[in-house]
Amino acid sequence: MRRPFIIIVLLLAALTARAQHTPRQETTRVLLILDCSQSMWDKWQSDSKIKVTQQVLLRFLDSIQGHTDMEVALRVFGHLNKDAISTQLEVPFAPDNAYQLKSKLKTLVPNGGCTAATALDRSLKDFPKDDHARNIILIITDGMDDPDGNLCDVAQRIQQSGTIVQTFIIGIGSPDNFKQQPDCAGRFTLLTNEERFDETLREIFFLSDQDAFITFSLVDSDNRPYETDVPITLFDHRTHTLRYTTLYHYTSDTPPDTLAVDPFVNYDITVHTTPSIQLLDRHLKPGRHTLIPITAPQSSLTLSHENRRTAFQLPPYTILIRPHGESELLASQPINATRRYLAGNYDIEVLSLPVIRLNNIALRDGSNISLQIPVPGQLALDKPATPSTGSIFVYHADGLQWVCDLDPTATTERITLMPGQYLLILRPLDNPSHDAVRSFPFTIQSAQQTGLKTENNRKKR
Repeated sequence: MRRPFIIIVLLLAALTARAQHTPRQETTRVLLILDCSQSMWDKWQSDSKIKVTQQVLLRFLDSIQGHTDMEVALRVFGHLNKDAISTQLEVPFAPDNAYQLKSKLKTLVPNGGCTAATALDRSLKDFPKDDHARNIILIITDGMDDPDGNLCDVAQRIQQSGTIVQTFIIGIGSPDNFKQQPDCAGRFTLLTNEERFDETLREIFFLSDQDAFITFSLVDSDNRPYETDVPITLFDHRTHTLRYTTLYHYTSDTPPDTLAVDPFVNYDITVHTTPSIQLLDRHLKPGRHTLIPITAPQSSLTLSHENRRTAFQLPPYTILIRPHGESELLASQPINATRRYLAGNYDIEVLSLPVIRLNNIALRDGSNISLQIPVPGQLALDKPATPSTGSIFVYHADGLQWVCDLDPTATTERITLMPGQYLLILRPLDNPSHDAVRSFPFTIQSAQQTGLKTENNRKKR
């Protein structure tokens, strides 16, 4: 009975946040880029495409009068000269410029040719410098004639400038003129009838001052929420810039917060579990609340030493975690620390001497895995007064494995080693002869110190 109660609490929290939300205070600037190429004379249902578009835009401009937080500008392409590939900003951004916009719209005559890519390329200069404004581009066209194929490149450059929040494209007329839908340039809507024209404009403009609302819910493999704190980041899908950060927090008494975000941005959402979970290119509707459940079954992992006392200080070993069979490092954690991971199989390396490898360790949903590694011993090494170079090797099933090199400048060394059978190979720095090389086998026992003197030992290799 607890789960329905949690869902009700989540929904009430979202609705409360939505009810208390006030409209955006910053200015929203919308640049209309209107197609006035020769094909706009073609008939579309009740009239020519240009006449229908003019009537819809005139009605729309009447409806937004009095919205002091919204400004509109008009750029047109294809209307200046039939032999010229040109575009022009006809009405710049300004408060209360509805009269100028309507006057210019009434006089537009489709005449020549130009591409939306060219008009889009010039559009950045149309926006005033204002760090607090939300800049939107709306292209209205009856076909995406892009002979140079650079519309996507231009759109990507404009989006990455950080000036534009979103580009919308309204395509009118036959679907045959949009065989390749320009999704790379912005959110594309194809209108095959006049009736949806007004509605689409209203959705873009009137919802531009509303937030979208998200509530995340992290659940285990049985779809049950669990108590945790996890960072979540939202990046702009097109520009790859960070837009929002939040720390997901849930307990049985505290439901997660609802996050208000800009609905004109498609998001790449990263849930920073270990490993992370990504939700790519998520579109959120203005004024709507979206509950996003994320299946993230987790387990905790602790690595510690066996419980034994030592007369020497134990090294602060670092533990490396990788997904099983993969080389990419996923995380590192100190010895005796606990960290949470997504359920799965992992390869573990303890950076001791020698390295301890634990492969294909299974972490199951909801489990608490505690692994112990042996307490190391210590080698107390006394070397000759003559500077010497050398290395330590450990015996294993396949022979000898290198462990570490000695410090040639030191006459004594204290080296912490895991229990096992070892071999020290030593040679004076000033004598490269084979006859000068000596070897010393020794044993390291857990939690004990092993002394090794090499000054008078003449044992040959």
